Amino acid sequence: MSTPLTEAKIFSCTQSRDLAEKIAASYGSKLGNVITSTYSDGEYQPSFEESVRGARLFIIGSTNPGADNLMEMLLMLDAAKRASARHITAVMPYFGWARQDRKDKPRVPIAAKMIASILETAGATRIITMDLHADQIQGFFEKPVDHLFASTVFLPYLRNLNLDDLTIASPDMGGSKRAYAYSKELESDVVICYKQREKANIISHMELIGDVTGKNVVLVDDMVDTAGTLTKAADLMIERGAKSVRAICTHPVLSGGAYERVEKSKLSELIVTDSIPLRKKCDKIKVVSCAELFADVMQRVHGNRSISSKFLM
Repeated sequence: MSTPLTEAKIFSCTQSRDLAEKIAASYGSKLGNVITSTYSDGEYQPSFEESVRGARLFIIGSTNPGADNLMEMLLMLDAAKRASARHITAVMPYFGWARQDRKDKPRVPIAAKMIASILETAGATRIITMDLHADQIQGFFEKPVDHLFASTVFLPYLRNLNLDDLTIASPDMGGSKRAYAYSKELESDVVICYKQREKANIISHMELIGDVTGKNVVLVDDMVDTAGTLTKAADLMIERGAKSVRAICTHPVLSGGAYERVEKSKLSELIVTDSIPLRKKCDKIKVVSCAELFADVMQRVHGNRSISSKFLM
């Protein structure tokens, strides 16, 4: 006889609380009761205040740096494992440290691989994440990974804009595959920016491959950190005759002077998801929620149903 499915329980890490509440509401459930105690020296301890024995747990939390967000996720996974949860799914809308996915020079770590191993050791039996910086990071895990695409929420938004002369752009060569996928869905042209970096987050030179004259351009990227690449690309395209430039970026890391750069740039708007909470308000930044996407996938995972319909590209 098959064992009937028990009700899944959803818990949230501290910094993803707002998104977790939206996901739980869309799922048709309430967030579980977890309390985080903090010592005077900054050490903290999460505690599940309800039984999780034999249950499927979804623990929601993005792991954007600093290390506190990752550490909280690890502690919650360990607590769930030691409390005898049956399935423990780490729901990580943003998988932090993913830019370190290879050795790009001698004597550096492959942080993405290390963190994948740590998550599994802590107790994760499944990972649900969205728009990894590099698709191959899925292969760093020995457990199942559901890698979702934010195109599921961005494409309807773009179609509703009804832009004529639409052109999709990639801000660098590495994002060309993503840009071509969007252009195929939207039946539009593609242009690519070629950039050279002086060092991390510092661009020494940028050139445009393709024609944007008279076009409404949409830049597509997986994340926006300092916004230096995006704003420089937008300024370059306006100089080359573009009618307007927008950007869609899944993860709004937005560190350093990013908000000021976006505000002063030639971008008409920057469209992001709520995978990472915004630190401040900016009139040019539009947030499209990914809560329904995650809730739907979580329901399908819990019910052992296919999620292939959620992969638009």
